[in-house]
Amino acid sequence: MNYPKPVSGLTVGIDIGGTKVLGGVVDTSGNILESLRKDTPKTGGQDLINVVIEIVKTLQANHKIVGIGVSNAGIVSADRRTVVAAGNISNWNNVALADALQSEFDLPVVVENDANAAIWAEYRFGNAKGLNPVMFFIIGTGMGGGLIVDGKLYRGANGIGAEFGHMMVKLDGERCGCGAIGCIETYASGSALMRYAHEAIKADAQGAKSLLDFGDGTINGFTGKDLTKAAQAGNAMALSAFAKQSDWVGSAIASYTMLLDPEAIIIGGGVIDAGDLFLKPAITAAEKYMPFADKHPLPKIIAAKFGNDAGLIGAGDLVRE
Repeated sequence: MNYPKPVSGLTVGIDIGGTKVLGGVVDTSGNILESLRKDTPKTGGQDLINVVIEIVKTLQANHKIVGIGVSNAGIVSADRRTVVAAGNISNWNNVALADALQSEFDLPVVVENDANAAIWAEYRFGNAKGLNPVMFFIIGTGMGGGLIVDGKLYRGANGIGAEFGHMMVKLDGERCGCGAIGCIETYASGSALMRYAHEAIKADAQGAKSLLDFGDGTINGFTGKDLTKAAQAGNAMALSAFAKQSDWVGSAIASYTMLLDPEAIIIGGGVIDAGDLFLKPAITAAEKYMPFADKHPLPKIIAAKFGNDAGLIGAGDLVRE
């Protein structure tokens, strides 16, 4: 089914991630009028489609909706209708998501990569407004990327352009969720940050207690929010974990700057909750790794405005484009 894109009106934006599905009603100024969050089902597949449908129906009950935009963690087809692959979600490969939602709601549907949707939100309504070219790193469970050049979202020939999280940085490195070895995602993502913390905890049982006390006292119950609280309180183990992650992010900033020469790089995702504890060492690392460092200026490194809401805001706006 082909539909004309809605010119204006309220849309539903859905952001699908490895741990949560966040939905919201988005107006033409990028405001979220109502939102709803549910856990991503571990089984993925049809169960995940059902969660998305449930969220849209709940939001639709209170608002007249003219379209649905979906932000998805993974590769999306060039026609923005199919989830081709998602490394952090089970049974979420070759999923005809737009067809399923259009069949259910009889509305226009666009599916977009989560980082592309997030940078679009920042470019239209947030901290990337007026910047050109502008890159985006979204650092959560994984590490996504997006790029806008001359006011247009860069998607490449097959819809997989600007997948910055999957640059290979270690030939003998960690196995990535995408199937490759040594992607930057495996060293710079939120998952990597927690791995650094867990490694430190296991290596120093005595020092671990003071860190785990920021959570429920157990390693299994220790969360990213707990780690951020510990770092903000000056805990040495937590700060060391953030330093390792920031160093990898800085190396990525330096490499991509030489490739694309962006005016700015926007960094979003859960890691931004740590503020300067993350950003300052990332900028320092980028300066350290930058080729021709005394000749080539760094791009502006800016925290995203919308945080975890960026994906759904961008997706909700893209269905109007």
